Parts: sequence; C-alpha cells; structure tokens
Amino acid sequence: MTAETTIQGDVAIIAMNNPPVNGLGYETRVGITNALEKANADPAIKAIVLTGAGKAFSGGADIREFNSVKAMQEPILLSVILAVEHSQKPVVAAVHSVAMGGGLELALGCHYRVGAPGCKVALPEVKLGLIPGAGGTVRLPRVLGVEAALNMIVSGEPVNSELLAQLPGQKLFDQLSKSPESLLDEAVALARQVAAKHADGSPLPLVRNLPCKHKDGDAYFQFARNMVKGMAKNFPAPLKCVDAVENATRMKFDDALAKEREIFINLMQTPECKALRHIFAASAPRPRFPMWGPKSSRATSRRCRHRRRHHGWRHRDELPQRRHSGDHPWRPSRKRWTAAWPPSARTTRHRSRRASSSRTSTSSAWPCSRPR
Repeated sequence: MTAETTIQGDVAIIAMNNPPVNGLGYETRVGITNALEKANADPAIKAIVLTGAGKAFSGGADIREFNSVKAMQEPILLSVILAVEHSQKPVVAAVHSVAMGGGLELALGCHYRVGAPGCKVALPEVKLGLIPGAGGTVRLPRVLGVEAALNMIVSGEPVNSELLAQLPGQKLFDQLSKSPESLLDEAVALARQVAAKHADGSPLPLVRNLPCKHKDGDAYFQFARNMVKGMAKNFPAPLKCVDAVENATRMKFDDALAKEREIFINLMQTPECKALRHIFAASAPRPRFPMWGPKSSRATSRRCRHRRRHHGWRHRDELPQRRHSGDHPWRPSRKRWTAAWPPSARTTRHRSRRASSSRTSTSSAWPCSRPR
C-alpha cells in the first residue's frame, strides 16, 4: 500500500501500489514523496516516470480513509503535487486504464504525460457533492480549454483518452502510446528524451504557467451557470464547480488554488455531501471472506445476520457435522440452521433469503450537455 521504485538505467520508475485502484491513501502519498526525494538526490538518475501498478494509474482518494485523520494528514495530495512540480528532474506520468479524481490531478502536476489507449479520465468529485480539491478546476482548463474542462468537471463522467487527445490545442497528453503494453517503454523513452533536452538547466514545463481564458468571458459563465442551475436542482456542488473554473480564468494560479480548497472544505460539511459520501461508501464492493463455508450468499442474508447477532444462531457449515433425529442415517442433515447457544435449544429449519442485490447507485451523471 505504498509506492515502489525500480531503476531502468538512468530513469527511476515510481509505481503506486495500493490495490485495487491505487487510491492515494496516506502510505501511498508518503511513498511517492520519499521516492521523489531519493530520485532527485541520486546523481545517476536523470528522469522519473510515475505510474500505477496493476489495473489502474490511480482512482483518486482512498475511500477507506474517508472521515479519518489520515485523510488530512501531511503530506496531503496538494503537497505531493507540489513536490512533483518542484522536482529538479523531469517527471513523466504514464497514465493507463483509470485516472480519476486525485489521480488525474496528480498527473496534471507532472511535467509530461503519456496516455494509454482506452484510458478513462474523469474528475468525479461532483457525484460526492464536492469539487476537485487538489487543483483540478485550476489545471484542467489550462490543458483542455475552459469549455471541455467545465463539462468534464460538472458531469463527472469519464472520457476516453483518445477523444481528449483529439481536442484542438490540448496539452493533457504529450503523446499516446501505441498500446497499453508499450506504455511504460514509451514513457521511459520520452523521459530520457526530455532529460537530454533540459540538461542545460532550462525550466521544466508546468501546467500552472499555461494561460486560462475564455473568449466570451462573463457571457459564457452566465450561460453555463443558468444551465447547471436548472439541472442540478438543490445540489450545491455543480454550481460551485462553475464558480471554481471561473476563478481559474480571473485569478492568479495560487489564489484560484486557495479558493478551490476553501470551496472544497466548505462543501465537505454540507448534508448533501455527507449523504452522497455515505451512499458511495455503502455501495462500494466488499471483500467476501470464506468464513461461512460454501453457502456464503445464504449466510450473509439480512435474516441470517439478525439471528447470528441477536439469537446466537450459527450456520450448519460452522458447526461439527452431526446427524439430527429423524434424518436418514447416512445422508447429511437437511437442517440449515441451529442454535449454538443455549445448548438445549431446538434445531429449526429455515429458508434463507438471498441478500438483495439492489443498491443505490451514484453513477448517474448531471444532465448537463456541452454548451454550444
């Protein structure tokens, strides 16, 4: 649950390793900053590649740290991104599979980015009643343009890397790899190329230095605000997304970043945000442990949990195999449930119910079409 470093010649490869989607938990953030510090201190290293191990680049914040002390413990994600930006050696992000939320914001803090075909890119914080809190509303408009970035932030829906790479003037991806399998090799090659380019001490490119303006200015943001206000109903986050992107076009970078963080913290205290985060955490998949035997679907039903918790009942697979009176001499017992306490309790047959598979989904997007 941290970051692993491997060396390929003069390039250090930092791989986030926090399954299943490399969430940016406390240990991972510490691992990234420590690996960056070591790579910058090593004179044999000329460039750094940042990627994710397994099936994702990074899915953003670690949901297991929601409402915990670790979520706000230094280094927070903002500090990690600043460490990447201030790296003396070029940092190339090798983005594959999934780059959402804080994962995308971390990639935007790198000096160069290589994307894999089929990569899903999104800032889905609005679905939790929030706005991006680590520079997403300030950096994404600088690399995609104000309109494309605002639609991504307000909708929260993932977009394929190929589609984003086709936008005119985009600077999100410096190049797309030929295939997901060749992504790391092409990222290492680009890292060596840019290391040679900046060997003379020329400044590294930063997203914060790119311009962020819209040709229509006030008229466009008023139009966007009216559209979002009619579609978002009573949820405050979508309108705050518009405000944050507008701040990015009007304020200096650091001022807009501080304002974004202020909006993010204020939204975390709203009842809408708390409710949406609760629904998201409740609908997240849980690991299934083989502690109840082969009939785990029966043992996890609502009625079974009630009997186990309040009446001391246990599933027959949890007890030693034994015959009950009235059963066939050599056939296994047909009685599924028995009381483990008190010992004198009678065995009782019970028809179990399967756990309900219906869950409240938060995947529906805000119905906000792209302004034309």
